[in-house]
Amino acid sequence: MIVNNSQNIQSSNPLGSISRRGVAGEFRSSNPLSDDSQAQKAQQQQDTSVIRQLRARDREVRAHEAAHVAAGGSLVRGGPSFSYQTGPDGRAYAIGGEVQIDASAVPNNPEATLVKSSQIRAAALAPANPSPQDLRVAANASQLASRARVDIAIQRREDALSENEQAAESVQAEDAEATQAGSVNAGNNIENGGAVDTVPVVNSVTGSASLQTNDEPIAAINSFLTPPQTVSSPALFSQFA
Repeated sequence: MIVNNSQNIQSSNPLGSISRRGVAGEFRSSNPLSDDSQAQKAQQQQDTSVIRQLRARDREVRAHEAAHVAAGGSLVRGGPSFSYQTGPDGRAYAIGGEVQIDASAVPNNPEATLVKSSQIRAAALAPANPSPQDLRVAANASQLASRARVDIAIQRREDALSENEQAAESVQAEDAEATQAGSVNAGNNIENGGAVDTVPVVNSVTGSASLQTNDEPIAAINSFLTPPQTVSSPALFSQFA
């Protein structure tokens, strides 16, 4: 039997009505005038049968609870406890038992709750013949697992939304930095007066070319490029030999 939060796994008790007194009473009622020796022999046979049944029941109950303990592992709270019946031989035989187990959810941790519910269910169904109470505990564990799956889905959705918001904020920050950098570059261009066109100027002495801004007099270039004019003297012819 597994007990926690009103949940328990319990062995059935089919032999609860067996006692030496009941067997003896049945024998006397059926054979009220029998010989003492025959009565004792019949009683011994009945006692032997009852003891055999009690021993079998004791083994079954202990194996049942041992299966709960083995599957429950760390969830088990203490060892199994048993209810006993005294047999005709004066010995106490286990005819029922229970095992306490933690069947609560893990606070604020649906993933751990899902794992735990699986172990609870395994502990409840561990015996070869689960009792009705065992089946109820297993059903409660399945419900616990279903709630944990819903909580996990909600948590993952919230995490995804949070990641999307963080990504959007990061993009906005990068855009703001890029806009600010563009404004600074535009200001520098205005302060520098913008790009200035240049024209090549050839030094008339060295024959080298250099760049010169357009605000220099263009007349200097024109004068350099104008080809020199040659002045020729007219030929003189003498009339005399």
